[in-house]
Amino acid sequence: MPQPVVADAPHVLRLCSVFEPDPAGRTGPELDGRAARFDPIGGMQNHTATLTRCLDAQGHRQTVVTSRLAAPAGSTRIGTAAVVYRTGVPIARLRQLWALAALPVVLRRSERPVDVVHAHQGEDLAVLPLARLAARRHRAPLVVTLHCSVGHTLTGGSPRARLLRAVGGWVERRTLRRADAVVVLTERTAAAVRADGVPAERVHTIPSGFDPALFAGTDGDVLAGTGRPRIGYVGRLAPQKRPDVLVQAFGLMQERSELVVVGDGPDRELVERAAAESPARERITLRGFVAHDAVPGVLASLDVLVLPSAYEEMGSVLTEAMAAGLPVVASDVGGIPTVVDDGVTGLLVPPLDPPALAAALDRVVGDADLRTRLAAGARERAGDYGWPRLAGRVATVYAGVRAQVGARVRARVRGRVRETVPA
Repeated sequence: MPQPVVADAPHVLRLCSVFEPDPAGRTGPELDGRAARFDPIGGMQNHTATLTRCLDAQGHRQTVVTSRLAAPAGSTRIGTAAVVYRTGVPIARLRQLWALAALPVVLRRSERPVDVVHAHQGEDLAVLPLARLAARRHRAPLVVTLHCSVGHTLTGGSPRARLLRAVGGWVERRTLRRADAVVVLTERTAAAVRADGVPAERVHTIPSGFDPALFAGTDGDVLAGTGRPRIGYVGRLAPQKRPDVLVQAFGLMQERSELVVVGDGPDRELVERAAAESPARERITLRGFVAHDAVPGVLASLDVLVLPSAYEEMGSVLTEAMAAGLPVVASDVGGIPTVVDDGVTGLLVPPLDPPALAAALDRVVGDADLRTRLAAGARERAGDYGWPRLAGRVATVYAGVRAQVGARVRARVRGRVRETVPA
């Protein structure tokens, strides 16, 4: 049950390009059939929403400003004291325009002054300049969470990827050096950020996690009708995630199993084509988009989860798999090795290598004892990733930056007093 708003808790202005779908289900007829293509499910969406809920339960006030890709424009409430404003246009290619549309909301003075501006950066060039402007306007400290460092994590040779690394990396470095605190998901990114010149005392490693409440009581097989063992993918069908590589690898496996792909996104047609051309196509099921609160049931109905990403800051679905006691096979890229302990909670494979992925899947599918051992390791590790605990660590960061700002203000006041007092 949400707690009363704490009197001295900060008013947090949270800026993020993506957020979960409207919890009231107001997707609107103009978005029906297309909303799932606008990234309403994913690690950053779940991270920002669950953090907001957990901090609300701890008594914080929050104003969230995000894009309207997965819901109509307007405002909705979450919990006791959190308000979500969705802005922009429902066109994925124009998603960055949400920041321009957000300016009136972000810059206006509220009845309760903003105490902390918290920006969440993914592959988004707009949120960081908007956050710096907001922090200056409200004279508030700036906290930035890196969900995907465009300067250090993003890979690929496409024009978009090169532009993001060049321009986005420059914007990222400049903003992080000026931020009062930087939250990263893995120690690998923390080291990179420190090497870019961010003072170590400003860098905080706080991973994504899972909501324990969602994983209570996931009895029942929601994938009944498909055979066992079941290999599964859960997430966005996007170039970063490369679910098509999993479909290719599945066709190369020697062990007989079933593949279930759950999700939607811009690479849906690519995945559908790969499945149709696979020699194992009769054992591949494409389930499409499911809401995040249905994901625990899906994970509980799988035997192995696969995350075949080309690049990844962390991969929050991995922590949810741990909570479900599910062994994983994942790409050895980015921050994934900080979550997946090879041979203990899962298996790591080279990225974009279907034969290597197929061999790892044959190994885990063909060895029930190995699956049992990896599942036990996953359950044991899951306790480190519960969101209520992680949200408490974020609240500690807020308290720290507010104290720093207070100390700077007091120092300036003392300096002015010394200047005005005659010698």
